Amino acid sequence: MSGINRLFNGLKRTSVACALALVAVCLLAGPAAAADWWNADWQYRVKIDADAGPKGANVGEAIGRTQVLIRLTQGNFKFDSAKQDGSDIRFVAGDDKTPLHYHVEKYDGLVDQVALIWVDVPDLAPGTASSFFMYWGNDKAADTSDSKATYDPDQLLVWHFGEQNGLPRDATGYNNNGLTPGMRDEAGIVGFGVKFTGAAPIKFAPSEPLKLTAAQPLTWQIWAKPAPLNQTGVLFDQRDSGGVADFQVGLSGGVPYVQATPATGAPVRAQGGAAITGDTWHLITVTAAPDKLRIYVDANKVGEAPGALSANDGTPILGGAAPVAGPAPAATPAAPGAVPAAPVVAPPANFTGELDELQISKVVRPDGEIAIALHSQGPNANLLVFETPEQTSAFGSGYIGILLKSITPDAEFVIGILMVMMLISWVVMTDRAIFISKVRRANKRFRLNLRETMKRHGNEILPPLPVDQGRTLRSSSLFNIYDTGVREVHDRLQGGRCLPDGSIAPQSLAAIRSSMDAQMIREGQKLSARMVFLTIAIAGGPFIGLLGTVVGVMITFAAIAASGDVNVNSIAPGIAAALLATVAGLAVAIPSLFGYNYFQTRIKETTADMSVFVDEIVTRIAEGNLGRDVQAKAAE
Repeated sequence: MSGINRLFNGLKRTSVACALALVAVCLLAGPAAAADWWNADWQYRVKIDADAGPKGANVGEAIGRTQVLIRLTQGNFKFDSAKQDGSDIRFVAGDDKTPLHYHVEKYDGLVDQVALIWVDVPDLAPGTASSFFMYWGNDKAADTSDSKATYDPDQLLVWHFGEQNGLPRDATGYNNNGLTPGMRDEAGIVGFGVKFTGAAPIKFAPSEPLKLTAAQPLTWQIWAKPAPLNQTGVLFDQRDSGGVADFQVGLSGGVPYVQATPATGAPVRAQGGAAITGDTWHLITVTAAPDKLRIYVDANKVGEAPGALSANDGTPILGGAAPVAGPAPAATPAAPGAVPAAPVVAPPANFTGELDELQISKVVRPDGEIAIALHSQGPNANLLVFETPEQTSAFGSGYIGILLKSITPDAEFVIGILMVMMLISWVVMTDRAIFISKVRRANKRFRLNLRETMKRHGNEILPPLPVDQGRTLRSSSLFNIYDTGVREVHDRLQGGRCLPDGSIAPQSLAAIRSSMDAQMIREGQKLSARMVFLTIAIAGGPFIGLLGTVVGVMITFAAIAASGDVNVNSIAPGIAAALLATVAGLAVAIPSLFGYNYFQTRIKETTADMSVFVDEIVTRIAEGNLGRDVQAKAAE
């Protein structure tokens, strides 16, 4: 029962030690999150770097306020850690204090596990990285997505084409919605797009904000994917009520152009560059300043012409041309060095292909902002870099939460086995530390008591200790050896197995020594009890952990092969969690190794003391001569 009690006492002490060790590991294993956590009600956050420097988008021109697209996938976001509709997602500026406006274009956390979120960045610096935070993990959070607040007042129209009925709705506060529906495309460049077959353009609802004034500044932008090569077709057309003044963007033999036709006079056209390739997405941007028209393809300026937009009260059309009133005037001769204007086709052909993300502003957006749109929204987007997510939990903030959430069931099983081994090894070490210390203290007290007893009983070879002292010193291994020797000597004296002169025969002396040696071995076994568990932990812990790591790595690569998603964000958590099994194995083996070596040293010292003590007692018996006085006392 005493051994069981010691075991339970060791378990109690180990529970406290385990908790303290776990806290220490968590504090040291991962860097603590910044002291400022925007709101403690949110469990997770990730720092996002909008890198306009050489390693990222490499945009050196002025940018200013812009909207960046956040694409969340299984590779960079754990959808099961957020609400099913994503309404707990928040964005906070780099100071970790100022909330940013945003709106969700698409959020599917169950089936496809993909999300498209537009975040309004107040001032994106060129040539460097600007950071902000994304928070999530609050079941009580309400939805704060606000498309109208995401865009500045100069943004007249934003169509995402995500409506199921195909009728475009404006994301800005101007409500410039579509009047007729389009054919929704499931595979737009951003999310959903709109598909055109050349038959039915999308008409805009009448809108005062979209009416043009003379020489009005403007930025028009869309993603286009023409179906046939070298296509000639109109992407956008806005003709005034008189049917003459016109603002048109289209393709001429695959070459993008912008054309402004005044009510009187010749049209002005800016076009240039190579024909855009069919069946691939390209960002087409038009800017109209009071004195110049420019057209960009994939953020590169390909055409420019002197001129401005004319006053125009017409309703725009997307994917086709507005009716032309009468013959179109001839184009103004091109200025020296400018690209010659192509002849105006009446009526122009409608566009065939796919379009996505139409945006119209009543200001000229800077070149840097146009480039950011390309690097944020395009197929090779390289603007945003997601850092390692952080978690606030009982373990603190750091990498621990990420590792724990990434552990696979097989790794959990292996780590569970290792935790049991660790608990057993700590119980054994606690028990051995208590027991060995108790034995050594008892041995020290026994030597002092034996010295005093021998002074009082100088004529006796092995004087017995008082009964009360024997009970007190029962934990002493030296006392148990001494008690064995006393009993063996007295048995021989009382049994008459001594020599005529009262001394003990050499054969009896050898038998007494054998009994004391046997007791010394039993005491050594008590000292080494359960040490085998430490050797098992030392030898088996690393191998079990390695087995968990190998299996975890195999499962991670098998999952990557099955999903086809190969990127660092999808590989790193699984590999890190698999390596956690090896860390757990080492965490079992290393303390056990230190404890084993320490206790073995203490046991060897105690065993050496017992061996020397046996020699001392045997020597005392061999040199003694039991006279009549001794026999008389023994008979009593």
